[in-house]
Amino acid sequence: MTQHEWEHVQDAARAIRMVWSGEPRVGIVLGTGLGALAREIEAEAAIPYPEIPHFPKSTVESHRGQLVCGRLAGHTVMAMEGRFHLYEGYSPWQVTFPIRVMKELGCRLLIVSNAAGGLNPLHSKGDLVVIEDHINLMGLNPLIGPNDERLGPRFPDLIEPYDRGLQDLALEVALQSNIVARRGVYVAVVGPNLETRAEYRFLRAIGADVVGMSTVPEVLVAVHAGLKVLGFSIVTDMCLPDALQPVKIEEIIAVANEAEGKLRGIVRGVLERWKA
Repeated sequence: MTQHEWEHVQDAARAIRMVWSGEPRVGIVLGTGLGALAREIEAEAAIPYPEIPHFPKSTVESHRGQLVCGRLAGHTVMAMEGRFHLYEGYSPWQVTFPIRVMKELGCRLLIVSNAAGGLNPLHSKGDLVVIEDHINLMGLNPLIGPNDERLGPRFPDLIEPYDRGLQDLALEVALQSNIVARRGVYVAVVGPNLETRAEYRFLRAIGADVVGMSTVPEVLVAVHAGLKVLGFSIVTDMCLPDALQPVKIEEIIAVANEAEGKLRGIVRGVLERWKA
């Protein structure tokens, strides 16, 4: 955590309020290939990241790089159309800075999504996973450094980083919509390379169902800030060591795009039932 993070959060929040007067209750982070949900928002403002003080610039293919603000399923929301990653060269606090700003503007719930590699042999490409827990193998934590009590407690408890009630609600919506969704454990690595066969074996052995290069830093900051969290992974490629195939980013994006409609339906269904 940087010495001036509180001031930077205030700067960014003021800049957004100058463009949009809404009071968001839900923040959404849209990962690789999942940006179409932003088009379902009744947008009142779309703010490119470079226009928001202290926001990094998104450099990842398929990430549009703007903050979409408006209404979705009866709630005032703000959605990141593209996130930031450690492998882009950003620090942990830069990667998670937008979550701080969402909290400052009034968000109480954070919904995070990502494209991930499947480690569980019972899963298939295109499956939807409701994240029940995570493993942080990034070797970094955005909460390291002097703690500012205005942002959160020194030692946040991660006994339930992903809200159990919201998990249940998401799975209920999926069942009612005839969408296959499972609970699973997400493991985060820095990237940007995909893992070796030996690493996939290790990740599965320690209890992970899906692997990706994001999400965990954002969730750590969300828990620190007192937000409820609901997380989703779309399995975009299978990472089974004894049946491994080369993967191209274009294929990952294509699978995410194809499955994204299922995620949109579940997110909308959850928000229609969630009481802010």
